[in-house]
Amino acid sequence: MGAFVLPPPPPPNPLPGYHLIPCGLAQVQAAAVEAALKLSLGAEENDSAFHRIWKGVVIADTSTQMADNSKTEDAASDSVEAAKNTSDKKEKLADQVMQNPQVLAALQERLDNTSHTPSSYIETLPKAVKRRIDALKQLQVQCAHIEAKFYEEVHDLERKYAALYEPLFDKRREFITGEAEPTDAESEWHSENEEEEKLAGDLKNKVVIEEREAAATEEANPKGIPDFWYTIFRNVDMLSELVQEYDEPILKHLQDIKVKFSEPGQPMSFSLEFHFGPNDYFTNSFLTKTYKMKSEPDKTDPFSFEGPEIVDCEGCSIDWKKGKNVTVKTIKKKQKHKGRGTVRTITKQVPNDSFFNFFNPIKVSGDGESLDEDSEFTLATDFEIGHFFRERIVPRAVLYFTGEAIEDDDNFEEGEEGEEEELEGEEEGEEEEDTESEPKKDASQPAECKQQ
Repeated sequence: MGAFVLPPPPPPNPLPGYHLIPCGLAQVQAAAVEAALKLSLGAEENDSAFHRIWKGVVIADTSTQMADNSKTEDAASDSVEAAKNTSDKKEKLADQVMQNPQVLAALQERLDNTSHTPSSYIETLPKAVKRRIDALKQLQVQCAHIEAKFYEEVHDLERKYAALYEPLFDKRREFITGEAEPTDAESEWHSENEEEEKLAGDLKNKVVIEEREAAATEEANPKGIPDFWYTIFRNVDMLSELVQEYDEPILKHLQDIKVKFSEPGQPMSFSLEFHFGPNDYFTNSFLTKTYKMKSEPDKTDPFSFEGPEIVDCEGCSIDWKKGKNVTVKTIKKKQKHKGRGTVRTITKQVPNDSFFNFFNPIKVSGDGESLDEDSEFTLATDFEIGHFFRERIVPRAVLYFTGEAIEDDDNFEEGEEGEEEELEGEEEGEEEEDTESEPKKDASQPAECKQQ
Protein backbone atom coordinates (compact mmCIF):
# COMPACT_ATOMS: atom_id res chain seq x y z
CA MET A 1 0.00 0.00 0.00
CA GLY A 2 1.18 3.49 -0.69
CA ALA A 3 2.18 5.76 2.14
CA PHE A 4 -0.50 8.05 3.49
CA VAL A 5 0.44 11.65 2.75
CA LEU A 6 -0.68 14.34 5.12
CA PRO A 7 -2.39 17.30 3.50
CA PRO A 8 -0.32 20.49 3.39
CA PRO A 9 -0.87 22.96 6.23
CA PRO A 10 -3.23 25.86 5.49
CA PRO A 11 -1.57 29.06 4.27
CA PRO A 12 -0.89 31.77 6.83
CA ASN A 13 -3.64 34.30 7.28
CA PRO A 14 -2.58 37.34 5.25
CA LEU A 15 -5.13 39.55 6.96
CA PRO A 16 -4.92 39.35 10.77
CA GLY A 17 -8.17 39.86 12.59
CA TYR A 18 -10.31 38.14 9.90
CA HIS A 19 -11.69 34.64 9.74
CA LEU A 20 -10.62 32.55 6.72
CA ILE A 21 -13.31 30.28 5.29
CA PRO A 22 -12.55 27.95 2.28
CA CYS A 23 -14.63 28.57 -0.82
CA GLY A 24 -14.71 27.79 -4.55
CA LEU A 25 -12.16 29.10 -7.03
CA ALA A 26 -14.79 30.85 -9.12
CA GLN A 27 -16.01 32.76 -6.06
CA VAL A 28 -12.44 33.62 -5.22
CA GLN A 29 -11.63 35.18 -8.57
CA ALA A 30 -14.90 37.07 -8.88
CA ALA A 31 -15.09 38.46 -5.39
CA ALA A 32 -11.37 39.23 -5.06
CA VAL A 33 -11.48 41.45 -8.09
CA GLU A 34 -14.74 43.07 -7.00
CA ALA A 35 -13.36 43.72 -3.53
CA ALA A 36 -10.10 45.13 -4.82
CA LEU A 37 -11.89 47.41 -7.26
CA LYS A 38 -14.45 48.71 -4.80
CA LEU A 39 -11.98 49.17 -1.99
CA SER A 40 -9.40 50.83 -4.21
CA LEU A 41 -12.06 53.28 -5.40
CA GLY A 42 -13.30 53.94 -1.89
CA ALA A 43 -16.63 52.19 -2.30
CA GLU A 44 -18.84 52.18 0.81
CA GLU A 45 -20.89 49.32 2.18
CA ASN A 46 -24.40 49.76 3.50
CA ASP A 47 -24.05 47.27 6.35
CA SER A 48 -21.36 46.84 8.99
CA ALA A 49 -20.50 43.34 7.86
CA PHE A 50 -17.96 43.28 5.03
CA HIS A 51 -17.57 39.98 3.17
CA ARG A 52 -14.92 39.51 0.51
CA ILE A 53 -12.87 36.64 -0.87
CA TRP A 54 -9.11 36.31 -1.20
CA LYS A 55 -7.14 33.28 -2.49
CA GLY A 56 -9.65 30.57 -1.65
CA VAL A 57 -10.96 32.03 1.60
CA VAL A 58 -13.80 34.31 2.60
CA ILE A 59 -12.72 37.33 4.58
CA ALA A 60 -15.43 37.88 7.12
CA ASP A 61 -15.31 41.17 8.95
CA THR A 62 -14.98 40.39 12.66
CA SER A 63 -16.80 43.58 13.42
CA THR A 64 -20.03 41.59 12.86
CA GLN A 65 -19.18 39.22 15.70
CA MET A 66 -18.15 42.08 17.94
CA ALA A 67 -21.43 43.80 17.18
CA ASP A 68 -23.36 40.62 18.07
CA ASN A 69 -21.49 40.26 21.40
CA SER A 70 -22.14 43.85 22.40
CA LYS A 71 -25.90 43.95 21.94
CA THR A 72 -26.47 44.58 25.65
CA GLU A 73 -24.30 47.72 25.71
CA ASP A 74 -25.40 51.21 24.89
CA ALA A 75 -26.72 51.18 21.28
CA ALA A 76 -25.61 54.67 20.30
CA SER A 77 -22.08 54.34 21.69
CA ASP A 78 -21.59 50.89 20.15
CA SER A 79 -22.86 52.08 16.77
CA VAL A 80 -20.39 54.96 16.61
CA GLU A 81 -17.51 52.78 17.79
CA ALA A 82 -18.40 49.95 15.40
CA ALA A 83 -18.64 52.36 12.48
CA LYS A 84 -15.24 53.80 13.32
CA ASN A 85 -13.65 50.38 13.66
CA THR A 86 -15.26 49.24 10.43
CA SER A 87 -13.95 52.28 8.59
CA ASP A 88 -10.43 51.77 9.93
CA LYS A 89 -10.45 48.10 9.06
CA LYS A 90 -11.76 48.80 5.55
CA GLU A 91 -8.93 51.21 4.92
CA LYS A 92 -6.40 48.76 6.32
CA LEU A 93 -7.95 45.92 4.30
CA ALA A 94 -7.82 47.99 1.14
CA ASP A 95 -4.13 48.72 1.63
CA GLN A 96 -3.34 45.08 2.34
CA VAL A 97 -5.36 43.78 -0.63
CA MET A 98 -3.86 46.22 -3.09
CA GLN A 99 -0.33 45.44 -1.88
CA ASN A 100 -0.77 41.68 -2.26
CA PRO A 101 0.79 40.61 -5.60
CA GLN A 102 -1.55 37.64 -6.02
CA VAL A 103 -4.66 39.79 -5.72
CA LEU A 104 -3.19 42.34 -8.10
CA ALA A 105 -2.42 39.57 -10.61
CA ALA A 106 -5.99 38.27 -10.40
CA LEU A 107 -7.30 41.79 -10.83
CA GLN A 108 -5.11 42.41 -13.87
CA GLU A 109 -6.19 39.11 -15.42
CA ARG A 110 -9.84 40.02 -14.99
CA LEU A 111 -9.28 43.44 -16.57
CA ASP A 112 -7.37 41.89 -19.48
CA ASN A 113 -10.15 39.39 -20.16
CA THR A 114 -12.88 42.01 -20.05
CA SER A 115 -14.22 42.63 -23.56
CA HIS A 116 -14.50 46.33 -24.26
CA THR A 117 -17.28 46.18 -26.88
CA PRO A 118 -19.34 49.15 -28.00
CA SER A 119 -22.45 47.61 -26.44
CA SER A 120 -20.74 47.25 -23.07
CA TYR A 121 -19.76 50.91 -23.26
CA ILE A 122 -23.34 51.96 -24.07
CA GLU A 123 -24.59 50.10 -21.00
CA THR A 124 -22.41 52.30 -18.79
CA LEU A 125 -23.88 55.56 -20.09
CA PRO A 126 -26.39 57.57 -18.03
CA LYS A 127 -30.07 57.12 -18.73
CA ALA A 128 -30.39 60.59 -20.25
CA VAL A 129 -27.65 59.83 -22.78
CA LYS A 130 -29.26 56.50 -23.70
CA ARG A 131 -32.51 58.39 -24.32
CA ARG A 132 -30.74 60.66 -26.82
CA ILE A 133 -29.20 57.61 -28.52
CA ASP A 134 -32.68 56.14 -28.96
CA ALA A 135 -33.72 59.38 -30.63
CA LEU A 136 -30.77 59.05 -33.03
CA LYS A 137 -31.94 55.53 -33.92
CA GLN A 138 -35.37 56.91 -34.76
CA LEU A 139 -33.69 59.37 -37.13
CA GLN A 140 -31.68 56.50 -38.65
CA VAL A 141 -34.88 54.58 -39.42
CA GLN A 142 -36.26 57.66 -41.19
CA CYS A 143 -33.02 57.87 -43.20
CA ALA A 144 -33.44 54.22 -44.23
CA HIS A 145 -36.93 54.95 -45.58
CA ILE A 146 -35.61 57.94 -47.54
CA GLU A 147 -32.86 55.71 -48.93
CA ALA A 148 -35.51 53.21 -50.02
CA LYS A 149 -37.29 55.99 -51.95
CA PHE A 150 -33.95 56.88 -53.55
CA TYR A 151 -33.54 53.33 -54.87
CA GLU A 152 -37.10 53.33 -56.20
CA GLU A 153 -36.24 56.40 -58.26
CA VAL A 154 -33.02 54.71 -59.38
CA HIS A 155 -35.16 51.85 -60.65
CA ASP A 156 -37.27 54.37 -62.59
CA LEU A 157 -34.06 55.79 -64.10
CA GLU A 158 -32.91 52.30 -65.08
CA ARG A 159 -36.21 51.80 -66.88
CA LYS A 160 -35.81 55.14 -68.65
CA TYR A 161 -32.26 54.47 -69.81
CA ALA A 162 -33.08 50.88 -70.78
CA ALA A 163 -35.29 52.39 -73.48
CA LEU A 164 -32.26 54.38 -74.70
CA TYR A 165 -30.06 51.25 -74.75
CA GLU A 166 -32.65 49.16 -76.59
CA PRO A 167 -31.91 50.40 -80.17
CA LEU A 168 -28.20 49.69 -79.65
CA PHE A 169 -28.87 46.22 -78.27
CA ASP A 170 -31.24 45.50 -81.18
CA LYS A 171 -28.47 46.40 -83.63
CA ARG A 172 -26.10 44.18 -81.65
CA ARG A 173 -28.51 41.29 -82.12
CA GLU A 174 -28.71 41.96 -85.86
CA PHE A 175 -24.92 41.86 -86.19
CA ILE A 176 -24.69 38.67 -84.12
CA THR A 177 -27.38 36.81 -86.04
CA GLY A 178 -26.28 38.12 -89.42
CA GLU A 179 -29.55 39.94 -90.12
CA ALA A 180 -27.50 43.08 -90.82
CA GLU A 181 -23.91 43.78 -91.82
CA PRO A 182 -22.03 46.67 -90.15
CA THR A 183 -20.80 49.48 -92.36
CA ASP A 184 -17.13 50.33 -92.64
CA ALA A 185 -17.63 53.24 -90.25
CA GLU A 186 -19.46 51.02 -87.76
CA SER A 187 -16.76 48.34 -87.87
CA GLU A 188 -13.80 50.73 -87.57
CA TRP A 189 -11.97 50.08 -84.32
CA HIS A 190 -8.54 51.26 -83.23
CA SER A 191 -7.05 48.69 -80.91
CA GLU A 192 -4.13 49.16 -78.55
CA ASN A 193 -2.04 46.72 -80.65
CA GLU A 194 -2.71 48.51 -83.94
CA GLU A 195 1.01 48.79 -84.87
CA GLU A 196 1.58 45.08 -84.30
CA GLU A 197 -1.48 44.28 -86.37
CA LYS A 198 -0.17 46.49 -89.21
CA LEU A 199 3.17 44.68 -89.14
CA ALA A 200 1.38 41.36 -89.22
CA GLY A 201 -0.61 42.61 -92.21
CA ASP A 202 2.60 43.48 -94.08
CA LEU A 203 3.95 40.02 -93.47
CA LYS A 204 0.76 38.47 -94.74
CA ASN A 205 1.20 40.37 -98.00
CA LYS A 206 4.47 38.53 -98.55
CA VAL A 207 3.15 35.03 -98.21
CA VAL A 208 3.96 32.49 -100.90
CA ILE A 209 1.73 31.91 -103.89
CA GLU A 210 0.56 28.55 -102.56
CA GLU A 211 -0.94 30.20 -99.51
CA ARG A 212 -2.72 32.73 -101.68
CA GLU A 213 -4.25 29.95 -103.72
CA ALA A 214 -5.28 28.16 -100.54
CA ALA A 215 -6.90 31.34 -99.32
CA ALA A 216 -8.88 31.55 -102.55
CA THR A 217 -10.49 28.21 -101.73
CA GLU A 218 -11.30 29.27 -98.19
CA GLU A 219 -14.81 28.58 -96.92
CA ALA A 220 -17.51 31.15 -97.44
CA ASN A 221 -17.82 33.92 -94.88
CA PRO A 222 -19.97 32.62 -91.96
CA LYS A 223 -23.18 34.39 -91.08
CA GLY A 224 -23.06 36.84 -88.18
CA ILE A 225 -20.95 35.87 -85.17
CA PRO A 226 -21.34 32.12 -84.62
CA ASP A 227 -21.90 30.83 -81.09
CA PHE A 228 -21.74 34.35 -79.60
CA TRP A 229 -23.76 33.77 -76.44
CA TYR A 230 -22.65 30.16 -76.10
CA THR A 231 -19.03 31.38 -76.04
CA ILE A 232 -19.92 33.80 -73.24
CA PHE A 233 -21.37 30.92 -71.25
CA ARG A 234 -18.11 29.01 -71.70
CA ASN A 235 -15.96 32.02 -70.76
CA VAL A 236 -17.76 32.90 -67.51
CA ASP A 237 -17.11 30.38 -64.74
CA MET A 238 -20.37 31.13 -62.96
CA LEU A 239 -22.29 30.09 -66.07
CA SER A 240 -20.07 27.33 -67.40
CA GLU A 241 -20.57 25.40 -64.15
CA LEU A 242 -24.28 25.16 -64.95
CA VAL A 243 -23.90 24.02 -68.54
CA GLN A 244 -23.86 20.29 -69.28
CA GLU A 245 -22.61 18.74 -72.49
CA TYR A 246 -26.15 18.08 -73.71
CA ASP A 247 -27.04 21.77 -73.09
CA GLU A 248 -24.42 23.02 -75.56
CA PRO A 249 -26.29 22.28 -78.83
CA ILE A 250 -29.30 24.19 -77.48
CA LEU A 251 -27.30 27.22 -76.32
CA LYS A 252 -25.79 27.53 -79.79
CA HIS A 253 -29.29 28.61 -80.91
CA LEU A 254 -29.36 31.44 -78.32
CA GLN A 255 -29.59 34.72 -80.26
CA ASP A 256 -30.11 37.38 -77.62
CA ILE A 257 -30.60 38.09 -73.90
CA LYS A 258 -32.67 41.09 -72.86
CA VAL A 259 -33.42 42.79 -69.53
CA LYS A 260 -36.94 44.12 -68.95
CA PHE A 261 -37.86 46.31 -65.97
CA SER A 262 -41.24 46.42 -64.25
CA GLU A 263 -43.67 49.10 -65.39
CA PRO A 264 -44.32 52.27 -63.35
CA GLY A 265 -46.65 51.62 -60.45
CA GLN A 266 -45.88 47.89 -60.46
CA PRO A 267 -43.87 46.13 -57.71
CA MET A 268 -40.14 46.41 -58.33
CA SER A 269 -38.82 43.56 -60.49
CA PHE A 270 -36.84 42.76 -63.61
CA SER A 271 -37.04 39.96 -66.16
CA LEU A 272 -34.45 38.19 -68.28
CA GLU A 273 -35.55 37.11 -71.76
CA PHE A 274 -33.53 34.43 -73.56
CA HIS A 275 -34.37 34.53 -77.27
CA PHE A 276 -33.71 31.37 -79.29
CA GLY A 277 -33.76 30.64 -82.98
CA PRO A 278 -35.69 27.66 -84.35
CA ASN A 279 -34.30 24.43 -82.93
CA ASP A 280 -35.05 20.75 -82.46
CA TYR A 281 -35.51 20.94 -78.68
CA PHE A 282 -38.45 23.22 -77.80
CA THR A 283 -41.01 25.39 -79.51
CA ASN A 284 -40.65 28.51 -77.34
CA SER A 285 -39.19 31.51 -79.17
CA PHE A 286 -37.94 32.89 -75.86
CA LEU A 287 -37.70 31.81 -72.21
CA THR A 288 -38.20 34.21 -69.30
CA LYS A 289 -37.01 34.46 -65.71
CA THR A 290 -38.50 37.18 -63.46
CA TYR A 291 -36.84 38.39 -60.26
CA LYS A 292 -39.01 40.12 -57.67
CA MET A 293 -37.31 42.79 -55.59
CA LYS A 294 -37.97 44.68 -52.38
CA SER A 295 -36.72 48.15 -51.57
CA GLU A 296 -37.92 48.90 -48.08
CA PRO A 297 -36.41 48.47 -44.62
CA ASP A 298 -37.38 45.38 -42.66
CA LYS A 299 -39.75 46.35 -39.87
CA THR A 300 -38.01 44.01 -37.43
CA ASP A 301 -34.48 45.03 -38.47
CA PRO A 302 -34.52 48.39 -40.30
CA PHE A 303 -30.79 49.00 -39.84
CA SER A 304 -29.93 46.03 -42.09
CA PHE A 305 -31.27 47.85 -45.17
CA GLU A 306 -28.57 48.31 -47.82
CA GLY A 307 -30.68 48.80 -50.94
CA PRO A 308 -32.99 46.67 -53.09
CA GLU A 309 -32.75 42.92 -52.65
CA ILE A 310 -34.11 40.02 -54.67
CA VAL A 311 -36.73 38.21 -52.60
CA ASP A 312 -38.23 35.72 -55.07
CA CYS A 313 -38.10 34.58 -58.69
CA GLU A 314 -40.34 32.89 -61.23
CA GLY A 315 -39.43 30.86 -64.29
CA CYS A 316 -41.49 29.71 -67.24
CA SER A 317 -42.76 26.52 -68.79
CA ILE A 318 -40.58 25.07 -71.55
CA ASP A 319 -42.49 23.33 -74.34
CA TRP A 320 -40.06 20.51 -75.00
CA LYS A 321 -40.33 18.47 -78.15
CA LYS A 322 -40.82 14.73 -77.67
CA GLY A 323 -37.75 13.07 -76.22
CA LYS A 324 -35.74 16.32 -76.14
CA ASN A 325 -36.22 17.41 -72.50
CA VAL A 326 -32.69 17.64 -71.09
CA THR A 327 -33.90 18.50 -67.56
CA VAL A 328 -35.02 14.92 -66.94
CA LYS A 329 -33.56 11.53 -67.71
CA THR A 330 -35.23 8.16 -68.07
CA ILE A 331 -33.98 5.27 -66.00
CA LYS A 332 -35.00 1.61 -66.07
CA LYS A 333 -35.69 -0.21 -62.85
CA LYS A 334 -36.48 -3.89 -62.28
CA GLN A 335 -39.22 -4.88 -59.85
CA LYS A 336 -39.80 -8.37 -58.49
CA HIS A 337 -43.27 -9.54 -57.54
CA LYS A 338 -43.33 -10.70 -53.91
CA GLY A 339 -45.79 -13.55 -54.46
CA ARG A 340 -45.16 -14.90 -57.94
CA GLY A 341 -41.48 -13.95 -58.09
CA THR A 342 -41.85 -12.54 -61.60
CA VAL A 343 -39.66 -9.65 -62.63
CA ARG A 344 -40.77 -6.64 -64.65
CA THR A 345 -38.88 -3.62 -65.93
CA ILE A 346 -40.32 -0.15 -65.47
CA THR A 347 -39.10 3.19 -66.75
CA LYS A 348 -39.03 6.27 -64.58
CA GLN A 349 -38.11 9.89 -65.22
CA VAL A 350 -35.89 11.63 -62.64
CA PRO A 351 -34.47 15.17 -62.54
CA ASN A 352 -31.31 15.76 -64.54
CA ASP A 353 -28.64 18.44 -64.13
CA SER A 354 -29.03 21.10 -66.80
CA PHE A 355 -28.74 24.85 -67.30
CA PHE A 356 -32.38 24.86 -68.27
CA ASN A 357 -33.36 24.08 -64.68
CA PHE A 358 -32.62 27.80 -64.33
CA PHE A 359 -36.18 28.36 -65.60
CA ASN A 360 -37.71 26.17 -62.90
CA PRO A 361 -36.42 27.77 -59.67
CA ILE A 362 -37.16 26.90 -56.08
CA LYS A 363 -40.20 28.76 -54.83
CA VAL A 364 -39.88 30.90 -51.73
CA SER A 365 -42.55 29.81 -49.27
CA GLY A 366 -45.12 32.52 -48.63
CA ASP A 367 -46.27 31.10 -45.29
CA GLY A 368 -43.01 31.87 -43.51
CA GLU A 369 -41.63 28.34 -43.61
CA SER A 370 -37.84 28.30 -43.76
CA LEU A 371 -35.96 26.44 -46.49
CA ASP A 372 -33.34 23.82 -45.79
CA GLU A 373 -29.68 24.77 -46.11
CA ASP A 374 -29.22 23.31 -49.61
CA SER A 375 -32.32 25.07 -50.92
CA GLU A 376 -31.23 28.39 -49.44
CA PHE A 377 -27.82 28.02 -51.10
CA THR A 378 -29.40 27.13 -54.46
CA LEU A 379 -31.76 30.10 -54.26
CA ALA A 380 -28.98 32.50 -53.27
CA THR A 381 -26.88 31.28 -56.21
CA ASP A 382 -29.87 31.76 -58.51
CA PHE A 383 -30.29 35.36 -57.32
CA GLU A 384 -26.59 36.00 -57.85
CA ILE A 385 -26.69 34.65 -61.40
CA GLY A 386 -29.75 36.74 -62.26
CA HIS A 387 -28.09 39.87 -60.92
CA PHE A 388 -24.92 39.06 -62.86
CA PHE A 389 -26.84 38.73 -66.13
CA ARG A 390 -28.54 42.05 -65.52
CA GLU A 391 -25.54 44.09 -64.35
CA ARG A 392 -22.64 42.58 -66.30
CA ILE A 393 -23.41 40.09 -69.05
CA VAL A 394 -26.15 41.91 -70.97
CA PRO A 395 -24.63 45.43 -70.87
CA ARG A 396 -21.08 44.24 -71.71
CA ALA A 397 -21.70 41.13 -73.78
CA VAL A 398 -18.99 41.71 -76.41
CA LEU A 399 -16.32 42.11 -73.72
CA TYR A 400 -17.29 38.78 -72.15
CA PHE A 401 -17.25 37.22 -75.62
CA THR A 402 -13.68 38.43 -76.25
CA GLY A 403 -12.63 37.75 -72.64
CA GLU A 404 -11.57 41.36 -71.97
CA ALA A 405 -14.11 41.85 -69.18
CA ILE A 406 -12.98 38.60 -67.56
CA GLU A 407 -9.32 39.69 -67.73
CA ASP A 408 -10.24 43.01 -66.12
CA ASP A 409 -11.98 41.20 -63.26
CA ASP A 410 -9.00 38.87 -62.78
CA ASN A 411 -6.51 41.75 -62.81
CA PHE A 412 -8.54 43.61 -60.20
CA GLU A 413 -8.58 40.60 -57.87
CA GLU A 414 -4.86 39.96 -58.37
CA GLY A 415 -4.15 43.60 -57.59
CA GLU A 416 -5.93 43.29 -54.26
CA GLU A 417 -3.94 40.15 -53.37
CA GLY A 418 -0.72 41.88 -54.40
CA GLU A 419 -1.44 44.75 -52.05
CA GLU A 420 -2.02 42.34 -49.18
CA GLU A 421 1.26 40.55 -49.90
CA GLU A 422 3.08 43.87 -50.05
CA LEU A 423 1.66 44.93 -46.71
CA GLU A 424 2.61 41.61 -45.15
CA GLY A 425 6.14 42.07 -46.45
CA GLU A 426 6.34 45.49 -44.84
CA GLU A 427 5.17 44.08 -41.52
CA GLU A 428 7.80 41.35 -41.66
CA GLY A 429 10.46 43.93 -42.45
CA GLU A 430 9.47 45.98 -39.42
CA GLU A 431 9.67 42.93 -37.19
CA GLU A 432 13.13 42.10 -38.52
CA GLU A 433 14.30 45.62 -37.74
CA ASP A 434 12.89 45.36 -34.23
CA THR A 435 14.70 42.05 -33.76
CA GLU A 436 18.02 43.53 -34.85
CA SER A 437 17.57 46.49 -32.53
CA GLU A 438 17.11 44.13 -29.55
CA PRO A 439 20.00 41.64 -29.83
CA LYS A 440 19.96 40.88 -26.11
CA LYS A 441 16.46 39.45 -26.16
CA ASP A 442 16.34 35.85 -24.99
CA ALA A 443 16.13 33.69 -28.10
CA SER A 444 14.55 30.84 -26.12
CA GLN A 445 11.38 32.83 -25.56
CA PRO A 446 8.55 31.90 -27.90
CA ALA A 447 7.75 34.43 -30.62
CA GLU A 448 4.68 36.56 -30.15
CA CYS A 449 1.64 35.60 -32.17
CA LYS A 450 1.00 38.08 -34.94
CA GLN A 451 -2.54 39.09 -35.80
CA GLN A 452 -3.15 38.22 -39.45
